[in-house]
Amino acid sequence: MESAIEGKDLWSMAGNPIPSLIEVLGPDMVVVGAEVERYCRDWHGDVTTGAVAVVRPRTTEEVSLVVRTIRSLGLAIVPQGGNTGLVLGGIPDAPASQVVVSLERMTAIRRIDADDFSAVVEAGVILQDFKDKVEDAGLYFPLALGAQGTCRIGGNVSTNAGGINVLRYGMTRELVLGLEVVLPDGSIFEGLSTLRKDNRGIDLKQLFIGAEGTLGIVTAAAFKLAPPAEKVATALLGLGALSDAITLYRRARRDCCDLMSAFEFMPPIAFTLAQEAIPDLAMPMSADYPAYVLLEISGSGLVDIEDLMHRFLEGVLEDGLVLDGVVATSRSQARSLWLFREGMNEGQAKRGPHLRTDVSVPLSRLPEFVEQAEAAIAARLPDCTCVSYGHVGDGNVHLNVLPPSGLSRDEVAERIYTAKSVVNDVLDGFQGSISAEHGIGRLKKSDFLLRVPATQLHLLTAIKRAIDPSGVMNPGCQLNSSADS
Repeated sequence: MESAIEGKDLWSMAGNPIPSLIEVLGPDMVVVGAEVERYCRDWHGDVTTGAVAVVRPRTTEEVSLVVRTIRSLGLAIVPQGGNTGLVLGGIPDAPASQVVVSLERMTAIRRIDADDFSAVVEAGVILQDFKDKVEDAGLYFPLALGAQGTCRIGGNVSTNAGGINVLRYGMTRELVLGLEVVLPDGSIFEGLSTLRKDNRGIDLKQLFIGAEGTLGIVTAAAFKLAPPAEKVATALLGLGALSDAITLYRRARRDCCDLMSAFEFMPPIAFTLAQEAIPDLAMPMSADYPAYVLLEISGSGLVDIEDLMHRFLEGVLEDGLVLDGVVATSRSQARSLWLFREGMNEGQAKRGPHLRTDVSVPLSRLPEFVEQAEAAIAARLPDCTCVSYGHVGDGNVHLNVLPPSGLSRDEVAERIYTAKSVVNDVLDGFQGSISAEHGIGRLKKSDFLLRVPATQLHLLTAIKRAIDPSGVMNPGCQLNSSADS
């Protein structure tokens, strides 16, 4: 591939790099003009920027050529998967000097090995498509996200995506066995091993998981798979207080053990928001309880999941820990229950720009954090609405703040900024994290840099400088560029 750029005077056309990109990469790979905009708009539509061009390679070797070509033009690279991220990690912030490298054409599932419980898949494969292919092979890939119909594997790895099954299976990091990555100099890190145990020194693949494309472009990943969850029981439960959810979780963790796959908490407003997005959703139970839990247990083989769910609920109802509940009797009913959890996100988006947080606190202090943060918001921004929900089992809270309708754009922005400051101030008192599962991107960079310990920042900066000394890979994301650090 070296000959493709060898001998070409690309610098002479750097004032307008598009002809050089097209000359080396071909017109089929390079997107320019109005079509670029859809790659430069965030998932919620709140932010639209621009780029010199969008490049769409089909193979790892083409990604290598793309990286070397862009570097030779003195431009920077913004890797992008499904563009469903929530922290602007895949959106350019310097349109005149950045090229989006979209992995959307790299859609091959290279291998699914049922005996090895593993698969190798390219970065551009949509998560849901991968899950479906794995299911066809009689196996299960447990990563489950609201955006799984559009997000792509490379982005899942690069952001260390979480989702609803973290409680049982862990985040993406726990599912990755190996990676293939194109480095900032165009060389290829070939680490697609499916070994479960490999203790030959530092585990280099871990550097790229959660790095958000700042150290290289993930082009393929090897994952471990699980047996299919043939039996699933789903219940929506009404509780007297959010604090009861922690007690209930502790009880469920003891009684259901590792068969519990999801434990989500929601406020009463979740039902209103979900129905605003999906009007034909039928209320499964009263919306008058202070807190709700969506509980799921699953398994296969000889385990009687339905009986386990009923025996567990019988005990917690008798003890008054759960006040009311409904258990899905079919897959379609279970899907309807989950639609309330997923639909509330769409409902919030329909109300316009708002603060979206993704924080984590020690599990035992989750109710205390929510109570203090919501009280602080009410005191500072009494006209705003708090919507707190999330993953009880891993301490992850999405404490969102919705400004009232009828405000100007500037007034909305001011309230969002104030609400973020209030939530982060409370979070700092709990020694929590400003990003539980969405990453840092560009949106949270300043808050991250304000809080990261000096030694940790030194190590992160040293790694960035060692792998990407010219700062070509996703500059402005997570850390400052190497030149500014």
